[in-house]
Amino acid sequence: MGGVKRPRRPSAGDLLLTAALNAAATPPAPFFYGGQAVIEGVLMRGRHRYAVAARRPDGGITVLSEELRSRVYTRRFWALPLVRGAASLYEMLGLGLRAMQWSANVQLGEEVELSQGALRTTVALSAVFGIGLFIGLPLLASSLLSHGDPQSVAAVLWEGAARAAILLAYLWLIGRVRGVRRVFEYHGAEHKTINCLEGGAPLEVANVRIASRLHPRCGTGFIVVVAAVSIIVFTPLGWLFWPLRILCQLALIPVVAGVSYEGIRGLARIRDTRAGRICLVPILAAQRLTTREPDDAQMEVAITALVAARAGDGVGAPPVGLSELVP
Repeated sequence: MGGVKRPRRPSAGDLLLTAALNAAATPPAPFFYGGQAVIEGVLMRGRHRYAVAARRPDGGITVLSEELRSRVYTRRFWALPLVRGAASLYEMLGLGLRAMQWSANVQLGEEVELSQGALRTTVALSAVFGIGLFIGLPLLASSLLSHGDPQSVAAVLWEGAARAAILLAYLWLIGRVRGVRRVFEYHGAEHKTINCLEGGAPLEVANVRIASRLHPRCGTGFIVVVAAVSIIVFTPLGWLFWPLRILCQLALIPVVAGVSYEGIRGLARIRDTRAGRICLVPILAAQRLTTREPDDAQMEVAITALVAARAGDGVGAPPVGLSELVP
């Protein structure tokens, strides 16, 4: 017994070395695939390529897959925390609009196509409408609710509450339009497909069908967080004259987007904890306004888009019949 040596107690240096070795052996964090619903189709973005799949009027599925060449995707600066929120906004507008134009042309056919000029005009009109609805109208409402004194902190708080109420009412109303409802169904198919992938199940309709149509990293949830963060960021602007306040709010949009994006990513990582589930309640509840349960045909389109995006990253194999689809 006396000849047996006691094990040496590990030093702080040993613990640090072990932690460093474990960190080096740990695989990198998984890439978060994301997407958007388009007209009769789904957009999925991968690491290096994006893919859009759309159902043709004849019942077939058409796929477009292209490399992500913009600096937003190739420069490391745009992947930095806070900065990547602004990049996400650009992606939602730029890449989303290109995919929307392509999917619209799939439905219109070769004889009638949506031109780039017509799309830009539509976007410009939509931007003016959005500024009036989500900035001008809340400002007017806050002025009325704060007894005609728009230059106060209370007015900013009323403005934020009015913006949130208008947003929810707007989503509820457009969801009752048949064409928009179809887009919301494809939105649900996109969520269910990504949930299926992140759950580790094979990308098959039977597995996608039982997945949830709600996802914490959703654009709708992002908008909800933006509404909450904007109240905090815009509160110090309450004493400014309203034209200057609007200009400052527009200038601070990238800041609000950056903070909101990091908040969404953080909540997604802790979604299995009690605190995470509680914080995600309003985000997931809002998604019930912008998602609908899809049918099997819509889920097939979403699966095709995700598999094509992953194949562009060298992950997985193309789905059966992909070679027969129009590129």
